[in-house]
Amino acid sequence: MSLNNFYFKDFSFFSLWSFLLCSALSVWTPVQGEVVVIGSNLPIIAAPGDDVILPCHLEPMFDVQGLTVEWSKPDLKPDPSDRLSRVEYVHLYRDRKEVPDMKMASYFRRTELFMDAMKHGNISLKILNVSEEDNGRYRCFIPKLRSRAKSAIVELVVDSNFAKTSTTETPLQTPDPQDTTPTNAGRSRVAVVVVVVTLLLLLALTGFTAYFSRHIFHRTLKKHPENDKTEKQPLPV
Repeated sequence: MSLNNFYFKDFSFFSLWSFLLCSALSVWTPVQGEVVVIGSNLPIIAAPGDDVILPCHLEPMFDVQGLTVEWSKPDLKPDPSDRLSRVEYVHLYRDRKEVPDMKMASYFRRTELFMDAMKHGNISLKILNVSEEDNGRYRCFIPKLRSRAKSAIVELVVDSNFAKTSTTETPLQTPDPQDTTPTNAGRSRVAVVVVVVTLLLLLALTGFTAYFSRHIFHRTLKKHPENDKTEKQPLPV
């Protein structure tokens, strides 16, 4: 192997590591600055007749009073007779107020947002007097949020065997609507960040170590070319 070939491979190796590191950082960094919608990893369990709160908030804290907030049941299919394939909402907040005309009849006068808490990014939904018909997955969605995570899913389980709670209190499985402390999803995201940053540092350290090792070896060959065993020997005459 000639010194020129060695230098070319050394440069290519270093460039590859630099490209991978810069690419990973360019993809990951913008996500860290985004506001994301976070729901609950655990189902909300209640007894028939309970008032429940489906937790959903933005992290970091972000004022959503001027944005549209949609709560829907994603597993429901639109009415086949509706040519526009519209899906009614469990709760719709638009232009700083509730829009009751577009919500499902079964939730009429049974849902509400915490208006004062919305300036802190709290878009949790309160449902009054739940029944087993309310079982299922709920989706909180902010369509105009500039983020890759505009929505979150919260599951509600209404079980007649579950101990009845007072309607003046929040069920034990539901966090306080005023609590803006990050949920398990937030902690999981922090753990992912730590793992990714650690891997990037290890990749960078490995790349730089290999580069400098090759660089030192290259300098040694320049000082002592007789040590380069890979150079081709001249053919005997």
